[in-house]
Amino acid sequence: MKPILYLLIASFFLSGFSFQLMSQSLTYEGSSGVGKGKHIVFIASDHEYRGEETCPAIARILAKRHGFKCTVLFGLDNDGYIKPGSSKIPGMEALGKADMMFLFLRFLAPDDVTMKPFTDYLDRGGPVLGLRTTTHGFNGLKGKNSKYNYNSRDKSYDWGFGRQVIGETWRPREGAGHYGSNHKFSTRMFVVPEQTDHPVVRGVTDMHAMAGAYSAVPIEGSVILGKNQVLDSMKPDGKPLANKPPSPCIWVREYESKSGKKGRVFASTQGASEDIVSEGVRRVIINGVFWCMGLEKSIKADMSVDFVGPYKPTTFSFGGGRKKVKPSDLAGFESQLLPETKR
Repeated sequence: MKPILYLLIASFFLSGFSFQLMSQSLTYEGSSGVGKGKHIVFIASDHEYRGEETCPAIARILAKRHGFKCTVLFGLDNDGYIKPGSSKIPGMEALGKADMMFLFLRFLAPDDVTMKPFTDYLDRGGPVLGLRTTTHGFNGLKGKNSKYNYNSRDKSYDWGFGRQVIGETWRPREGAGHYGSNHKFSTRMFVVPEQTDHPVVRGVTDMHAMAGAYSAVPIEGSVILGKNQVLDSMKPDGKPLANKPPSPCIWVREYESKSGKKGRVFASTQGASEDIVSEGVRRVIINGVFWCMGLEKSIKADMSVDFVGPYKPTTFSFGGGRKKVKPSDLAGFESQLLPETKR
């Protein structure tokens, strides 16, 4: 009887461990489309702009509408609930076989074990998409990873991951910082005239974002696709402020990896959860995913970017967002993003 008892006990603990892993990660499996067989890993952990809502919403569209496998990782608290801005991000090993990395980060300082799959991914030159505060994704990293901090002045990696990979960091004195006041001035984005034929902006019109504009001076070699206008209200028909000339808000570039391979990058200074209510904003982000993965020939001006399942974003703020939500609460294509879970 003892061997059987030991097996039952072991099975119980293993099943509990397996359930814990499942509850800490979220995967949407596509069934057909240009993305079939390709895996995108999303990492969502920012303190303010509700990346934990943006990322699963975009992931669902890419999976259901276009066939990609999309895994979404979140910053969590010690009880496994989503905690925006947390540096505890289980499941990073998924990057080992990922075809693309999609980021919405802000001022994180993960431990070395958590960072290793991330830095390994960069070392092999995988494509990267970064939204909003991902320009200043890391702060407080120590030792060998300190060069990735947003304010790093490492001579070989000046201004850290943000500048060296995404193409910009947070450096207000140099022209990269807040530009339009949040909750007072919304943002209109437009395609620059010289890039209207670029595949990333194919079919893109009427981009309006609720989050206030950032200013940016993308690193040399970046191709600026879009610029912003700071509006005098929170409405799409607001008037541009005369004292705020347009600043780059959408660009693409390539970074050179440790392996020597060049990885494609799409960046936008917008992308908050309420920003993607605008079809134009969603479309340019999804087009950006396709371009990063070398699928630009498959970008169609009328391809579907409709939400999948109910999407009810919360207004961005520090300490905001819905509480007591676990990644597993977002499973499937019909669960609400994010649910008002009461536990």
